[in-house]
Amino acid sequence: MLGAEDLPNRKGANMDWGTYKTLRVEQDGAVLLVTVDRPAALNALAGQVVEDLWELTGVLAGLDEGWPVRGVVLTGAGEKSFVAGADIVEMSAMDPDTAEVYGRRMQQVTLRLEALPVPVIAAVNGFALGGGCELAMACDFIYASANASFGQPEVALGLVPGFGGSVRLQRRVGIGMARELIYTGRRITAAEAHRIGLVNAVFADVPSLLEGARATVAEIAGKAPTAVANAKRALNAIADLGVEDGLDEEVRSFREAFGTEDSVVGRKAFVEKRAPVFPGR
Repeated sequence: MLGAEDLPNRKGANMDWGTYKTLRVEQDGAVLLVTVDRPAALNALAGQVVEDLWELTGVLAGLDEGWPVRGVVLTGAGEKSFVAGADIVEMSAMDPDTAEVYGRRMQQVTLRLEALPVPVIAAVNGFALGGGCELAMACDFIYASANASFGQPEVALGLVPGFGGSVRLQRRVGIGMARELIYTGRRITAAEAHRIGLVNAVFADVPSLLEGARATVAEIAGKAPTAVANAKRALNAIADLGVEDGLDEEVRSFREAFGTEDSVVGRKAFVEKRAPVFPGR
């Protein structure tokens, strides 16, 4: 597996990622493994979890400084749950104003995840319901163990999605399927989630799930980091645009790539029939 030690210009490769009450953050070569660590509560998104995710995503926003890691894998502690959803015990005491603050903060976390310059893989083990499904959808890819299940069950509580589900679910599976899942609150299996395009891949168990996520990050780590970051920015921007505006954004991204050292190195290595060593600039 390609690790951080194999990457050039790795300033800060062993950087301090911070200490969190509800998260475990571990660097494994090119991979940063982030685990929501509240297994007794099925890793539900209590206010403290949201604040920890907010703080961590702020640290991760500077990942392009030396490319200390090349991908983030987000998972949940144990095999029962990725994130079972919002913390209903806390939510039961909320009024509309406090609910709005809670929802906006979690939405900000999801936007930060989408804006990171490296890919984020949700490694979903067990429940990904409500806020857990919404957190997973803010990641670039969703990988699932065979026992995973997904859903937006908010209507059963007299609520609606509040962390981005109304926006991101229809982008992933289409408006018709999104309406059906949100209106019914139905829970679907990993196999069904894969069939409708919500999930990229399904793995037999949690160890193979995490290994699959690490392998994908290792594959990406062999590519030009500036190009991957550029591609992620372009794809996010184009998602909301029409064809002509999308093509304009794509050519902007294409032009930007030609101004990087990574592009010069990659093209020269191809012509010379050798493997490139990207400087990350």
